[in-house]
Amino acid sequence: MTLLADCADAWDMPDRSGDPVDILDHDRQCAELLRRDFPADEELQVAGLVHDIGHVLVPGDGAGHGMHGGNAVRGLLGDRVARLVELHVVAKRYLAATDSVHAAALSPSSRRTLVAQGGPMTPGESAAFERDPDFAAAIALRRADDAGKVVGLIVAPLGAWRPVVERVAGAR
Repeated sequence: MTLLADCADAWDMPDRSGDPVDILDHDRQCAELLRRDFPADEELQVAGLVHDIGHVLVPGDGAGHGMHGGNAVRGLLGDRVARLVELHVVAKRYLAATDSVHAAALSPSSRRTLVAQGGPMTPGESAAFERDPDFAAAIALRRADDAGKVVGLIVAPLGAWRPVVERVAGAR
């Protein structure tokens, strides 16, 4: 919770040229969208809440932020939450390759980082990803990631997420 609180006034790009909201606001928006759409999947909701902490842990490494975040939460929140954090970058590459509407709607920041993250998937990479047991959840997280960038949107404060985070941490 302390690391998440440190995401207030931290940005995905060091020069603030990326998302229009800070990482804490963005992550809370993502988590709220996932809670609305997947109320029974608290691991997915918590993955949405923590998915961009890698930007704070290793500033400027947009390509590796999913891996850094996943590694940071694995011991506390479990393998599935960590994998989803890692896979939200993979899911972006998948959607860039398979969904032209999604690809066209990527923010300028997301388009720039897509190149560093490996670009759109090849057909073989896409087919392999579709077989991943967390494929659907990773896609849901990615879609919430893209939608959770609304300036001024009122969402639950960080403290309201503590019981959910504690349940997920306790269930591992």
